[in-house]
Amino acid sequence: MSVVSRRSDRKPESRTPDLIQEVSPVGKTSEAAKLSAYAQIANGAALLAICIMAFSLRLFSVVKYESVIHEFDPYFNFRVTTYLTKEGFDNLWNWFDDRTWYPLGRVVGGTVYPGLIWTAGLMFKLLHALNIPIHVQEVCVFTAPLFSAFCALAAYLFVKEIRGQGAGLTAAAFMAMVPSYISRSVAGSFDNEGVAIFALVFVFYLYVKALNTGSLAWSSAAALAYLYMVASWGGYSFIINLLPIHCLASIFTGRLTAKLYIAYAPLIVLGTLEAASIPVVGFNAILMSEHFGAFFAFAVLHAALAIRYIKDVLPAKAYNAAKTLLLTVGVAIMSGTLLLVIFYVISSPTFGWTGRSLSLLDPTYASKYIPIIASVSEHQPPAWPSYFTDLHVASVLMPAGLIALFWPLTSASLFLILYACTAVYFSGVMVRLMLVLAPAACCLAGVAVNEALVSLFRGIHSSAKDSAAPQQEMPTPVKPRKAAKGATKGQSSLLSKVPFLSEQSGVLPRDAAIVGLFGLFFVGLFYTWHSIWVSAEMYSAPSIVMQTRGNDGSIHIFDDFREGYAWLRYNTPDDAIVGSWWDYGYQTTAMANRTVLVDNNTWNNTHIATVGRAMASPEKQAWEIFRSLDCTHVLVIFGGFIGYPSDDINKFLWMVRIGGGVFPDIKEKDYLGEGGYRVDDKAGKALLDCLMYKLSYYRYAEAATMTTGQYGYDRVRNVAIGRPDIELEYFEEVFTSEHWMVRIYKVLDT
Repeated sequence: MSVVSRRSDRKPESRTPDLIQEVSPVGKTSEAAKLSAYAQIANGAALLAICIMAFSLRLFSVVKYESVIHEFDPYFNFRVTTYLTKEGFDNLWNWFDDRTWYPLGRVVGGTVYPGLIWTAGLMFKLLHALNIPIHVQEVCVFTAPLFSAFCALAAYLFVKEIRGQGAGLTAAAFMAMVPSYISRSVAGSFDNEGVAIFALVFVFYLYVKALNTGSLAWSSAAALAYLYMVASWGGYSFIINLLPIHCLASIFTGRLTAKLYIAYAPLIVLGTLEAASIPVVGFNAILMSEHFGAFFAFAVLHAALAIRYIKDVLPAKAYNAAKTLLLTVGVAIMSGTLLLVIFYVISSPTFGWTGRSLSLLDPTYASKYIPIIASVSEHQPPAWPSYFTDLHVASVLMPAGLIALFWPLTSASLFLILYACTAVYFSGVMVRLMLVLAPAACCLAGVAVNEALVSLFRGIHSSAKDSAAPQQEMPTPVKPRKAAKGATKGQSSLLSKVPFLSEQSGVLPRDAAIVGLFGLFFVGLFYTWHSIWVSAEMYSAPSIVMQTRGNDGSIHIFDDFREGYAWLRYNTPDDAIVGSWWDYGYQTTAMANRTVLVDNNTWNNTHIATVGRAMASPEKQAWEIFRSLDCTHVLVIFGGFIGYPSDDINKFLWMVRIGGGVFPDIKEKDYLGEGGYRVDDKAGKALLDCLMYKLSYYRYAEAATMTTGQYGYDRVRNVAIGRPDIELEYFEEVFTSEHWMVRIYKVLDT
């Protein structure tokens, strides 16, 4: 009875607080789990949408034209991939291509970066193993758009590892649409950079992942990704120089940790061995000066760790003595090694660097010593407007993202800072390296936009909470802020009066936050519109097929290139040898299946200079040169009829400079007229007499009246040509395309 009475004395609601304490955490955990699951689903859906957008944004070339390979170098990659799918991976290594560089030929397996070709060949084999019949050309056309989606994912993982998931998503969105990368990844652009930029960003992600986790597995994965990068593009030298810069910066800023060693050391050792296994690189992975920085940082890293270890295990007095001895021995070893390196570098005519690398360190080097490098438009410095065209708002947001990475400054954020700074410099030297800057710009823009969104939403959320709070009749007294450690009382009171240094610093008013959100929305909309326009209008037109719009909106297609190559294929003997400037070599072998004297590989400067000398010589002398090379046909590209500016007449001075670099009798000044390079009656006499001028303007004077109404008027140079009555004695015109863009001449026997 007493027990019952004791139970009845309890209040019914007495256990409610205990139940709340027990059940509430479970409820909160369940609710948090649901929210986390929804967030992950939303994150995955956003990434999927970004990947689809990256892929579809690059299909304008197929929609507007057709599924065709673009530009020049992609035709060689397509031809080699076709050979791989027919003959197999093993036979590719030993393939001797006798269709190029006559009479020298080319060992393809030892002179090509095979990553892109492996990738396309593997996808082709996999699709056919799944009974999906697809032509190898279609695989090549869509490889770059597919890897652009992979690159957006890699950018997400890279930035997520540095600044979190939100910054990663915004960086991926920027990366999916950045125009600079679109220029090399549209459908049909089957070039090395299409997969190499993905490999670049993926190596950086794995390196930062190893840096954050200290995991040897991630470092080994980074080494494998580096192998793919080395196999894909010569730009791998940027990675092998950026990593030691980060390693040394970490050491000298007090960020030397075991994680840094695990991330850096295995990557350098394994990566160097893997790079040496790629035939086109070989022992250059050890002997070229581009790689010495990695070895130097490797040695400094071990020395710094040795000093730290000695400091930890020895008392102070013994440590000082050991440190002195270690430094003495280390300096002696480093001095001896440095002397050997200096001796090796001095013994090399290019100081152990490649010509392109020296052009990056000294922008005037190529124009002074290697005109064949300077002649490539991609190797010229970019104009300032090209930064806005190729990066758009990312170029404006970069500085904000760069500043944001300093708070907090971690080893991972330091890596992105160094990546961005070095990429900005190299992009200013060579326009082609805007491709290397693009991922850095997108990552920094993603960080900046994410920080802005966090601040704006915090302002809206704080204002909403303040408006929802009940009104109090009496104001609550505010406790004065405590002075910062080391600050005086006067300084504390002064800081509390500064609005942006108060307790509410960083929280924007609701109205300002809403305006800021709309501003960011329109910035993103403008960036998207610009990227779509650039993809559709600027970078989707294949170089072999061009179109223009008439005043009435009609579209005119110019298919002269394929017309000319088809004529060569079906109207010349199989053993015909075609002489042309090196720009058209890859297309001639791939589309016409004819042997060429030179092509876009540009490895033999003397052979190219010989062709340049022939083009710059009078007709009889040029005929003798071409006959000595067994050349049967000569192909020239001429744009004066329709206004195509990238023709051989506009490139002619580079033929003269490259030829003159090997043959002193070719002097540029002889080809210049009054006021410079011109093709009218005031042109240089050597130009009016040379073979290139005659082959370009032969029979043109009468034809010009059809388009301009003026006798002999050149629509590109906007002048009447200086020699309209051209006669040929040693060459015979055998083909001129519909719009006079492709002109083919037969080299006569006598």
